[in-house]
Amino acid sequence: MDAYSQVVSSVAAAVTPHVASVRLARGDGSAVVFSADGHLLTNAHVVGSARGGSVTFADGREVDVTVVGADPLSDLAVLRCAGDTPAPVLLGDADTLVVGQLVVAVGSPLGLAGSVTAGVVSALGRSLPVRHGRAARVIEDVIQTDAALNPGNSGGALADADGRVVGINTAVAGFGLGLAVPINTTTLRIIDTLLVEGRVRRAYLGLIGAPAPLPDDVAARTGQPGGVRVMEVVPGGPAERAGLRAGDLVLTVARERVTDAQGVQRQLFAEVIGIDLAVTVLRGEAMVDVYARPTELD
Repeated sequence: MDAYSQVVSSVAAAVTPHVASVRLARGDGSAVVFSADGHLLTNAHVVGSARGGSVTFADGREVDVTVVGADPLSDLAVLRCAGDTPAPVLLGDADTLVVGQLVVAVGSPLGLAGSVTAGVVSALGRSLPVRHGRAARVIEDVIQTDAALNPGNSGGALADADGRVVGINTAVAGFGLGLAVPINTTTLRIIDTLLVEGRVRRAYLGLIGAPAPLPDDVAARTGQPGGVRVMEVVPGGPAERAGLRAGDLVLTVARERVTDAQGVQRQLFAEVIGIDLAVTVLRGEAMVDVYARPTELD
């Protein structure tokens, strides 16, 4: 067996036992055991509004599951098994991936449980717009792969050559173009919140922005190459009440540097709802600190 085949087959052997085929009222998908007490990770769009269903593992065992929580704005959901499950997978860190790296997808495409495909990381840092009701968000740092993904792969594992799950397959964007939600510090935080609270509360500022470079002198002084240009401020929202204006160039939120909309989103979790949040902006040639009090995103 050649070296490539040895790697793919070893990853498949390590990961497949931990990936289940999911059957819920809304439809089918895949899920990955990630905790020793029987919790599985899948996509929120697989779960939909369902409260329970069943999963089938590669060894044939079928177990009932209940939905612990789902977060449509990250497309992640957590299930709890009512019976015994295989041991959890090893979780990796998608932030360590590089373009061209081998990845292996395991799931249940078209209802075919335990299916394995392989490919490479085609691109990193992709953004996947999602919407839930009136709320819209961008899933950040999405992994793009050419490993073949089909309907039913959603919620399945994307693993690296060491058998560590670095992503949860979420979408087929075109022929040879699959997307996966990364496993990193941000998504682990979301998963922990789902386990405890069953949902993810987010803060709302009420501004629309786009990446923009800083003037050369400001970049040299701050060591920051860019920020987020405020394109629009929602009337009556926290940003407007704080005095933020279209044209402002946001440098930091909660004293953390931001260079894109995703950087702003990282600061807008439940703990900042209703508290004064420091926002530093470049307005003309002046550096201005404003304090916005985010509300809860409906």
